[in-house]
Amino acid sequence: MQPATRINLADSAASSLRAEIVSGRWAVGARIPNEAALAELLSVSRGTVREAVRALVSQGLLETRQGSGTYVRSAVDPTAALERVKRTGLRDQWEARAALDVEAARLAALRHTPADLENMRRLLDARGTVADIGSDAFIRRDIAFHRSVVEASGNRAMIEIYDFFTAAIAEAIQATLGGDLPEPDQNAHVAIVEAVASGDPDRAAASVRAFMAPVLLELDRLLAQ
Repeated sequence: MQPATRINLADSAASSLRAEIVSGRWAVGARIPNEAALAELLSVSRGTVREAVRALVSQGLLETRQGSGTYVRSAVDPTAALERVKRTGLRDQWEARAALDVEAARLAALRHTPADLENMRRLLDARGTVADIGSDAFIRRDIAFHRSVVEASGNRAMIEIYDFFTAAIAEAIQATLGGDLPEPDQNAHVAIVEAVASGDPDRAAASVRAFMAPVLLELDRLLAQ
């Protein structure tokens, strides 16, 4: 393990700990060295170690057990995975989003509650337009609406994956607002809600495919040039 540098010590310490986990030198389920030992290995204070460990706990790599110590929870680094997703092409991002949203809508049609529908409609009404509220606020509200469909699926793993992809999806949406790609209109969004409300999973899935189709077609055209 490499000692932490003095530039942003907590981040550097977290990177060193992450390397031990991702490399497999600390196996999933294993207890990591205690705070004092890590401080000595990294040449940092125990406070810096605590901050680094907290960061890795929040990322799902470590877990602390009261009175027992800190253990490796997962060797999958979500931060690195997200960065790789963000470096993929816009077409890949939209395809991934389409696959996720299609299945979420299908499940939402089968599992939604009246409260889910009320939440979707409220967020859709609040979505507004870029001209009225600006692109940043519009993107936040647009993501909130689509997330409400994912939430209605009742699939916790799917919700977590959607949150994981949020940064990449936001960048993809931003690209649609630059004039090069079509932004699905309000009617296309309404169609998703109505399809979910119908309880027909095939109709719900088809509504999302129709929603995504214009963007994917335009991306194909641009990439062919």
